Amino acid sequence: MTTVSEDTACMTTMPRIGDPAPAFRAKTTQGDINFPADYAGKWVILFSHPADFTPVCTSEFITFASMQKEFAAYNTELVGLSVDGLYSHIAWLRTIKDKIAFKDMRNVEVTFPLIEDVSMEVAGKYGMIMPGEDSTKAVRAVFVIDPTGTVRTIIYYPLSLGRNFDELLRVVKALQTADQFDVATPADWRPGDRVIVPTAGSCGTAKERMDERVEGVECEDWFFCTRQLPATEVESAIRRHES
Repeated sequence: MTTVSEDTACMTTMPRIGDPAPAFRAKTTQGDINFPADYAGKWVILFSHPADFTPVCTSEFITFASMQKEFAAYNTELVGLSVDGLYSHIAWLRTIKDKIAFKDMRNVEVTFPLIEDVSMEVAGKYGMIMPGEDSTKAVRAVFVIDPTGTVRTIIYYPLSLGRNFDELLRVVKALQTADQFDVATPADWRPGDRVIVPTAGSCGTAKERMDERVEGVECEDWFFCTRQLPATEVESAIRRHES
């Protein structure tokens, strides 16, 4: 019978969607944090990067920091992590501000917390170490955590692939829209696109929909029905609800 060592199990375990976000205390570039308790009532994007002073990570941090106010408008905080030490983090972030330009972004100051995780304890709790990719660096993991501390979305990228931050903002908007309006969002959805209404739960509801007796609802078939949800209504509701 094959056994798995305790250390290996720690490195490969990860929370699932719908699970409580694993709790931890850590030192960061913005002081100590108690996660997720310190972020109760807020959405959080907790994300890991492989190492300080690396080019892909540098481009990501410049982009994330430049979009920080956009995320904050949707009650969403950013928290980064790598297995480097605090002094390395501080030196790297100062270098980004003083020396690095990416696209049209320069002199960017990173003010969201960056977790020191030299022991890889936090990375282990979140399954951020993938031995098949690298046993000593965290992959580019993204956890979207809601105001109750529940994991709502998980996205993993390999070391070589920079993330799409417009997509991460779209994810936040889509999750908040689904919660606020009791709908689902179809492929490539953005605010202003039609949304999917809950699937009919009875034969009577299905027949009513197909007979076009539900105002504003369009059905391709009983199980695939959509309605219009204007972008202004989405933006107003989720910004107001999350503020």
